[in-house]
Amino acid sequence: MAIRKSVAVLAGAAVALAAFAGCTPSPTPSASPNTESGSAAPAGDTLIGITMPTVSLERWNNDGKGLVDQLEKAGYKTMLDYGDNKNEQQIQQIENQINAGAKVLVIASIDGSTLGPTLAKAKEKGITVLAYDRLIMKTPDVDYYATFDNYLIGKLQGEFIKEKLDLDNAAGPFNFEPFAGSPDDNNASLFFQGAWDVLKPYVDSGKLVIQSETGKKAASNWQDIGILEWKATTAQSEMETRLNSYYTDKKVNVVLSPNDSLALGIAQALETKGYTPGPEYPVLSGQDGDKPNLKLILADKQSMTVWKDTRLLAAQVAKMVDQIVKGETVETNNTDTYNNGVKVLPSYLITPEVIVKDQIQEKLVGSGFVTEDDLK
Repeated sequence: MAIRKSVAVLAGAAVALAAFAGCTPSPTPSASPNTESGSAAPAGDTLIGITMPTVSLERWNNDGKGLVDQLEKAGYKTMLDYGDNKNEQQIQQIENQINAGAKVLVIASIDGSTLGPTLAKAKEKGITVLAYDRLIMKTPDVDYYATFDNYLIGKLQGEFIKEKLDLDNAAGPFNFEPFAGSPDDNNASLFFQGAWDVLKPYVDSGKLVIQSETGKKAASNWQDIGILEWKATTAQSEMETRLNSYYTDKKVNVVLSPNDSLALGIAQALETKGYTPGPEYPVLSGQDGDKPNLKLILADKQSMTVWKDTRLLAAQVAKMVDQIVKGETVETNNTDTYNNGVKVLPSYLITPEVIVKDQIQEKLVGSGFVTEDDLK
């Protein structure tokens, strides 16, 4: 399927979704709030609305295409929209899907705190809402959440840095620059908190030293170091500013980047300022397993990425959608963690995985997530 800003697809013949269970952890059941057993329409008569934040990041292209592919196999009609990182545009897209008669809305929000009035309209029409990867905040009218374990993603980044620098034993100090994701993305807070919980003790002890005034703001408010819209160019500019202002006579040793998009910009800034791969090159984290970043890892310009196999998330969400439409019990495996400020959402979490240079071939190429040509 071609990736477009808006696409409607009539899916092919229905196939069983039960096979998806083998790709995901054993679930804990949670009742569906909007369907009754035996009352579902045939899949081919059911429209599923899908909204993704932007086409400008590789991972959302993968998520959108993967989810549509899974729902096509199950026989559903779909509307897939990308919001171009414009909140009002995404709200209009969701309202269009409501008016088109969607039975289920799958939403990866741009700003999840602004969707309440729109989702109230969905609820009036009996539409079930599933938050995809990003938690939808401050509304009772969202029913389920499916994501990767976002706090664990940050924790894995922090633990990698801790082990790579041997912070418990090395003399240090190490010059450390922290970055965070888009301030309007609830996931960004979880990524940062997971990493900060690991690294803060070493900042407090002086083993990790934040030289920049911007970086020091992390201690009081992660949003002050957030990169709006997760833009690589903004991260590059910010890193260059820090290097020009605080590293004229010293070297940065480690940079916490919450995802690959920011790491791409940070790596470019490092290269511009003369940093080259080798023993003195900074430890640089990432997340998503984007193809350009895998090339950086192979070239020793990025240290790791936390891989989120979006195929597993798409398969699980497609299964949940199918259960919602058929009035079956919807599978979740977390019912007490994700509070959106109004209620705790029954959720399904998928476990992420750290990938380093020596694992790219086996884990990513071997599983078909990327090809050999993608890495050339």
